[in-house]
Amino acid sequence: MQNSRYKWIALSNTSLGVFMATLNANIVMISLPAIFRGIEINPMEPGSSVYLLWLLMGYTVVTATLLVSFGRISDIFGRARLYNLGFAIFTVTSILLVFTPGKGNAGAVELVILRLLQGIGAGFLFSNSTAILTDAFPPAQRGMAMGLNQIFAIGGSLVGLIAGGLLADLHWRLVFLVSVPVGLVGTIWAYLKLRETGTLLKNEKIDWLGNCTFAVGLTVLLLALTSGIMPYGQAKMGWGNPMVIAGIITGIILLGSFIHVELRTEMPMFRLELFKIRAFAAGNLSLFLSSIARGGLQFTLIIWLQGIWLPLHGYSFEETPLWAGIYMLPMMLGFFLMGPISGYLSDRFGARGFATVGMLLSALSFVLFTFLPADFSYLPFVIILLIAGIGMGMFAAPNTTAIMNSVPPEHRGASSGMRATLQNTGTAFSMTLYFSILIIGLTQHLPTAMYQGLVNAGVPSAVAHQVANLPPTGALFAAFLGYNPMAQLLPAAVLQQLPPASQQLILGKVFFPELIAPAVMSSLHIAFYISVVLSLIAAIASFLRGKKTLPLH
Repeated sequence: MQNSRYKWIALSNTSLGVFMATLNANIVMISLPAIFRGIEINPMEPGSSVYLLWLLMGYTVVTATLLVSFGRISDIFGRARLYNLGFAIFTVTSILLVFTPGKGNAGAVELVILRLLQGIGAGFLFSNSTAILTDAFPPAQRGMAMGLNQIFAIGGSLVGLIAGGLLADLHWRLVFLVSVPVGLVGTIWAYLKLRETGTLLKNEKIDWLGNCTFAVGLTVLLLALTSGIMPYGQAKMGWGNPMVIAGIITGIILLGSFIHVELRTEMPMFRLELFKIRAFAAGNLSLFLSSIARGGLQFTLIIWLQGIWLPLHGYSFEETPLWAGIYMLPMMLGFFLMGPISGYLSDRFGARGFATVGMLLSALSFVLFTFLPADFSYLPFVIILLIAGIGMGMFAAPNTTAIMNSVPPEHRGASSGMRATLQNTGTAFSMTLYFSILIIGLTQHLPTAMYQGLVNAGVPSAVAHQVANLPPTGALFAAFLGYNPMAQLLPAAVLQQLPPASQQLILGKVFFPELIAPAVMSSLHIAFYISVVLSLIAAIASFLRGKKTLPLH
């Protein structure tokens, strides 16, 4: 009876933890305009782009790079203990974010540092939640538990989009305050109720060299890839920036050194021998590929909605961040419907069928997206989102359960961290890949359309040429943040000299969406085709995991 009660305590607390961690990953995305107004910075100014980038990506980068290290350390010192520590760190940094005192650049630096610290707390939560559940639940119920837990994880990411829009309209500090009461309850609850139920490796030592080479190498690589999408000098993107090139090379060298270290260390952080387990290797490969395929899905769909569809349907640019989150809800509904069902059934019938079909449905959804015009009817969009959500739900819980069931109990913390690292790294790489595809497409097709449109609207030819050849990153960021892109791109003095009719046309809801629609849709089709291929390969890898494997208890 006591064990039966404890497993539900573990499920509810870890679900609360991952919900808050994923909510905070996205809530800032929608709230950035209000946050920057609150600390009196214009994020569209060139000097502020570094703060914009770090607030958007810093949390994810820190979380991704520390997951394996945290998982391995938890195997030694205790998964519940370090999960509790993560909840405490997360809550304390949330409180500090609410009371950030600085303004201007100093305030932005304070926010960035605290967000990085908050990412450390989230790393402890992510790296240990699945290991705690695997320890607490019997093998016959793990799929169901993983399905319910991951509903909260996906739900947090989508709720973050909506909550960010609602709270930011009231006050930007509420964006961080929302985590405080839940974090306090979760931290106290975790310390009082969670306990160690798994096998620990108390006599093993920490692989400091492996931890350092992996964390530094992956951090440098992700930061370089992220910086590559920003303009550099006269170039529209930063792939020619010596710092970006050096970062990519350094990151690859360090990660290569990490593999060399792990193969020769007596007590490695990253248990490479686990990849000899067929179910573990196939599950992680399919997870990594699916994360690349689907990691940028939310980003690309939000750009589509905010930059084109919502303005064409009468929404102001300021309203688009909130409504983009609302219009994405059918995908969350699909995941909510299928996640626990597939997890429960995979306990009985194995993960292979559900995970494979889930990836095939994901591939189908990407194919169907390519048939939609820029200004689509909402019902077909809803149906495709449902298919995508159902595919994600069918894949996530069975695949996670199969990975965790395949490893020895004493390595569950490290395995959970490895799984989460591959997932988060795939998502971060996907964001960089898809954003690069969008920028390349806009760079090739937008200048001519922008120049012609501005000249036809009465803008002087020299000014139109200058604006048309600005890096498209600014226009995308403006649409993404809920600013009117044309108001950001055109100098205010030029706008004021135009006739009222021309001003109304250029700053209206139709001018910018119609300019970028052809280039954006061409780029999105390329991204969707890449995702189709990756999803199909992930489905093959998932199928090759073998039949149902017996859990290693």
